Amino acid sequence: MQQMCAFANADEPGEFMPPAVRAILLHFWLAYDHPFVDGNGRTARALFYWSMARQGYWLCEYVSISRILRKARAQYARSYLYTESDDNDVTYFLLYQMRVLIRAIDDLHSYLARKAREMHEAEEIVRQASTVYAELNQRQLALINHALKQPLARYSVESHKISHGVSYETARSDLMKLVAQGLLSQRKVGKAHAFMPASDLRKLLRAGGGYRHE
Repeated sequence: MQQMCAFANADEPGEFMPPAVRAILLHFWLAYDHPFVDGNGRTARALFYWSMARQGYWLCEYVSISRILRKARAQYARSYLYTESDDNDVTYFLLYQMRVLIRAIDDLHSYLARKAREMHEAEEIVRQASTVYAELNQRQLALINHALKQPLARYSVESHKISHGVSYETARSDLMKLVAQGLLSQRKVGKAHAFMPASDLRKLLRAGGGYRHE
């Protein structure tokens, strides 16, 4: 374990090792030694992420290798077996994990592209509703954009206050104006009030912002 820690921290002099290779070898090392009664796999994956982040690849924390490994447990196990059966040649595991990492990065790019499209669509819908766009402030527009993407979301005065760093009264005023315009509905939950997107929010906005005034 001391050798593994020294390797993890690059304390031993030697030739340059690509950061991803070091992180994958740490993953293999801990999972192969299996020092704990339980949680070795989770700890090995956490060590992989820690190593990548420590070496400057912080974006890797948004990449999910666990989801891919769960879908192909047999292949993951075989990468260990092939290594064991060939004089502990860890090349098998390295190649497999690199393919997993590449796939996880591709999935992240696809996710970001999809979210960007959704955000652009939501912004366009709000922008087309000229009356809404003109009368609402940036905090309210941000909430409506979020509500278009999350139609089952719930908001509260406190959550709106914290999200935008405003006073309680300002947050309450923002939400009550959206309720008055029919863009949010309001319901009492216990002692507090919950605010939900109108069930026909998208339709209201696509119609050009034909909402009601009080």
